[in-house]
Amino acid sequence: MSRLALGTMSWGAAVDEYVADEQLRVFLDAGGTLIDTAPIYGDGVCEQVLGSLLGKHGVRDRIVLAGKAGVVRRDGHAVIDGSLRSLLAQLDQSLADLGTDHLDLWQIHRWDDEVPVEETMAALDQAVRSGRVRYAGISNFTGWQTVAAQHAYARVGNGVPLVSTQIEYSLLRREPEAETIPAAAHAGLGILAWSPLGRGVLTGKYRLGVPADSRAADARWESFVAPHLTPAKTRVVDALGAASEGLGVPMSHVALAWLRDQPRVASAIVGARTTAQLQESLGSETLDLPSEIHAALSDVSEGAR
Repeated sequence: MSRLALGTMSWGAAVDEYVADEQLRVFLDAGGTLIDTAPIYGDGVCEQVLGSLLGKHGVRDRIVLAGKAGVVRRDGHAVIDGSLRSLLAQLDQSLADLGTDHLDLWQIHRWDDEVPVEETMAALDQAVRSGRVRYAGISNFTGWQTVAAQHAYARVGNGVPLVSTQIEYSLLRREPEAETIPAAAHAGLGILAWSPLGRGVLTGKYRLGVPADSRAADARWESFVAPHLTPAKTRVVDALGAASEGLGVPMSHVALAWLRDQPRVASAIVGARTTAQLQESLGSETLDLPSEIHAALSDVSEGAR
């Protein structure tokens, strides 16, 4: 499994099929193998786009295909539904849209307070037993939810373990280190880190203001980026900028290299609006971050939680 995964959240929406095709080819040519998707992505058409491209290029057997279920769109709103019926229905639709008979990893997208965790984990167990899923994981669970899920799945799955948890984790979001990552370590789970570039802020694009074509300038995404544009987090970005200048590499390379070296991180999920952005992220694989810089960035970002 590649240390960088290809995120497809914008495919079918901000990323059209032509650019998605280009990104897939660039990712595979760079040696990438892990592709992360979900039926809710791309206004509900992401998996159709991805499935079409996988069939076009005949590369299904070259990739680790990671899907999700548990967030559905009803009456124009995204809602959480971790019921067995809904999860398995989503899985069947995903397999049809992706043009495959199985997912290599299937993740519960979010914890559902309205459904017993045993029922949600039973859906994972049924999917694995049926052969439609090879391995099971979770996504966006807190620390206690992670341990509860791991124990519940072990009970219904006759001891078969969950293998991964997907969380937001970066130099600008280190809160998971307090509870979620220790819980994942206790449960033996690998970390799949989403938004490893701090919602785009760690690329340095906001150092001189808000670009007109950025998420922060879009009313739909402004509140998503804003938490990472505080004075405390700006100091982290400045330190990252100094490190990148000293090493002669883009800021994104340093941010991704720092994250890759963190304990239990199995892969960082990089999504991109343009192919050039994806290529820049993939270029970070050649950077071996000096331990002194890793430690310095850890120290400065520790105070920005």
